[in-house]
Amino acid sequence: MISITGLVFSITIVALQLAAGRFTSRVMRDFLRDRLIQWTLGIFVATFTYALALQRSVRGTSETGAFVPALGVTVAFLLVLVSVGSFIAYIHHIANAIRIASIVDRIAAQTREVIEDLVPDVEPAPAPEPPHGDPDHVVPASRQGVVVAVDRAGLVEAARGLGVVVTVLAPVGEFRPAGAPMLAVHGDVADRLDRRPGRTVTFDSERTHEQDVAFGFRQLVDIAERALSPSLNDPTTAAQALDQLHDLLRRIAGRPTPSGRHVDRDGTLRVVLPLPAFPALLDLAMEEVLHYGAEDPQTRRRVRAMLEDLGATARPEHLRAVRRWLTALPGP
Repeated sequence: MISITGLVFSITIVALQLAAGRFTSRVMRDFLRDRLIQWTLGIFVATFTYALALQRSVRGTSETGAFVPALGVTVAFLLVLVSVGSFIAYIHHIANAIRIASIVDRIAAQTREVIEDLVPDVEPAPAPEPPHGDPDHVVPASRQGVVVAVDRAGLVEAARGLGVVVTVLAPVGEFRPAGAPMLAVHGDVADRLDRRPGRTVTFDSERTHEQDVAFGFRQLVDIAERALSPSLNDPTTAAQALDQLHDLLRRIAGRPTPSGRHVDRDGTLRVVLPLPAFPALLDLAMEEVLHYGAEDPQTRRRVRAMLEDLGATARPEHLRAVRRWLTALPGP
């Protein structure tokens, strides 16, 4: 059991290296959080530990009266059978998980969930205009790291309790050094400003999909870029990433831009949270892909078809960004 556990660990490391080297290192977090991988490693270690502990119950010899725990041995045997089944399922799962189609599908699915949460398909409710001018107070970042989540409801309640309007200065997905301005507070709170607003912002060492729409775009663009590099020269993989970018952009192009303004229960503006707009996401999807794939016929065809479809389905306020890229697109 300990030998096969080592084998499973080795296969996992190799799979991570292959995925990181061929596609993008940003997919490694998804592999490490995969439930089947965690379950397989857990059942192997549990079987080994149980069998090792069970050996302490085996005592004596045939002459002195041996004791073998029959029930314990049966349980160990059943655990081995479960481990063998888990190993077969693991091999099948890991072989499919490192396929480019599975990777881009998983990234796109996670990004769609974030889009449904942050970019709803409804007109944003009217909200008061945010305050202008310099803030009365600035809350610094509590630590260095990437902003991965903002507790919108908690921040609204904290701002309501203080009677102020809070503007988040760094969007989700941006790195912030320790002590850099993080929240701008508009309102006279004097010495009543406490640490509550700062606690509503979560930092991490790397970006996640939790509230970061642009992170999925970043991963797909990285995959397309690497596929278009001379070292790989794999335009079909780039086309698969572009197909998913097309679907994500099409979903956002038909939706109104969120205002990013959050009001309390009384309808008073309390929080202004910057969100990526459609033009910024389109720029993210187009700039680097066209830079590296401008001379590849397949990439040009896919990009042109995507932009033409977006031009036919996008809302009027998004058409300008689409037409700008159609104009800049290289010829056939």
